[in-house]
Amino acid sequence: MPKWKVIVTRLMPEAGMKLLREQCELQVWEEDRPIPSETLKTWASGVDGIVCVLSDPVRAELMDAAGPSLKAISTMAVGLDNIDVAEATRRGIWVGHTPGALTEATADLTWALIMSVSRRIVEGDKLVRSGKWTGWGPMQLIGGDFLGRTLGIVGMGRIGQAVARRAVGFDMKIIYHNRKALPPEVEKKYHARRARMDELLAESDYIALHCPLNDESRHLIDAAAIGRMKPSAYLINVARGPVVDEAALVEALKARKIAGAAFDVYEREPALTPGLVELDNVVLAPHIGSASGQTRDRMAVMTAGNLLRGLAGHRPEWCANPAEMK
Repeated sequence: MPKWKVIVTRLMPEAGMKLLREQCELQVWEEDRPIPSETLKTWASGVDGIVCVLSDPVRAELMDAAGPSLKAISTMAVGLDNIDVAEATRRGIWVGHTPGALTEATADLTWALIMSVSRRIVEGDKLVRSGKWTGWGPMQLIGGDFLGRTLGIVGMGRIGQAVARRAVGFDMKIIYHNRKALPPEVEKKYHARRARMDELLAESDYIALHCPLNDESRHLIDAAAIGRMKPSAYLINVARGPVVDEAALVEALKARKIAGAAFDVYEREPALTPGLVELDNVVLAPHIGSASGQTRDRMAVMTAGNLLRGLAGHRPEWCANPAEMK
């Protein structure tokens, strides 16, 4: 039986690559940077499947380049804002993704960022390495507290709830903003209260963003939203970069209108908004929310499995297409 022709736009962990190599003829982009769009379109001609990551735009133009042979697209990500799922569905192309695989690792990273920015860990590290640290001082690098403070979570899905579960151990007050209210028993479990966005901004000491990117959430955190936050508040973005108007946030951080911010995602990733790197009240991580060994292996296996099922004409186990697509 001939092997399916498949593009892999970034090298995945071996657990997933092995599954693909067994049944597919692979063309793999092995450089540690996004594949250029023109290269991707050239490679796509006549392929059966595409394995992509969140930095790869998979729109009608790429599907046209692939032609009628394209049967399945599988992304090593939860989010789907880089893929035109509706267009793929219209063409009968299966789309797979990896929901749930990175929940715990991303929640851990959220808390690493919260603690790093509020307790000024990065500033402290730089001070010690510089050789200018003169020893303990009662006014040195004073940061924020957690016990009894209020954590506002925007987007109370799997990751948001995992972040809330960790916050319970700090005896924090939890408020959340979501399209739908959680079931009462879930709210009780996390001691959580649903709030309007303006209430969450005004009341929270820490604001963690875990919402999907869509027309409603783009620049959800703009200058007006930042103006409603406490001067002592911290903003954490582990959702998608464009949820935050970074230019407005840079100005607010410069003026100390809020205490600090931490990012794992960026508005024009991997480019940074001018002024961001010069700030000492921001922590910048290189999109490593899912970067634990077990998590990345699980994501790779899910990604490969989704693609192989789609290529065989079966619904992927973790499918993004509407339920009515058969």
